[in-house]
Amino acid sequence: MLSLPADHRGLRERFAAEGYVPLPGLVPLDRLPLLRREIRRLESMAAHQDPATPPRPMTTLGGRIIAEESELIPRVYHDPALIGLVRGISELDAVTVADPLERHVVDILHPHGDAHGAHHHAHPLALVVFTEAPGSARDGGLLQYGPAGGAPPASDELARRAHHRPGDGYLLRSDTTAHRVTGLRRPGLRRVALNFAYTTPDRQTAAR
Repeated sequence: MLSLPADHRGLRERFAAEGYVPLPGLVPLDRLPLLRREIRRLESMAAHQDPATPPRPMTTLGGRIIAEESELIPRVYHDPALIGLVRGISELDAVTVADPLERHVVDILHPHGDAHGAHHHAHPLALVVFTEAPGSARDGGLLQYGPAGGAPPASDELARRAHHRPGDGYLLRSDTTAHRVTGLRRPGLRRVALNFAYTTPDRQTAAR
């Protein structure tokens, strides 16, 4: 299902320095429709969070629904080769998360103005895969992140930004790297991200 880079050295160095590393073409374009159809099938079960309750005005599909209703997504999540990639880049003893609620989630931004506010995660590693994304960085939906282990940027101008295309992925040190997603800038756009959380054996019960 995935196309995994064989050489982790350059990726490991960037991840250590930034807490983020891009994984372009993680899902090859000829396999992307299968994953996109699966998420579209599940999307009717998602709940849109009220834009009046920050920081997450968006549609979310939670881990338990995914575990109960999908065979494909959990299979990709548990892929030993993917876990090996996460370990190789992060240099952590990465393992799957025991609680299905925290294991995987789909975040869907589609109304104009949908955004995902600044936050950290309880578990240390997030591998994110895009099935849909704006075609241009000018359309918004950008990952915005601060320095690894540092405070969130004081302003948008100081934040690092990353634009991703459908099929791309990235790995984030999500417990110490503050991150957010910028709003979509015009109607008709969608940003659909499948988030896989990985942890270490001593952090299965990480505080929320």
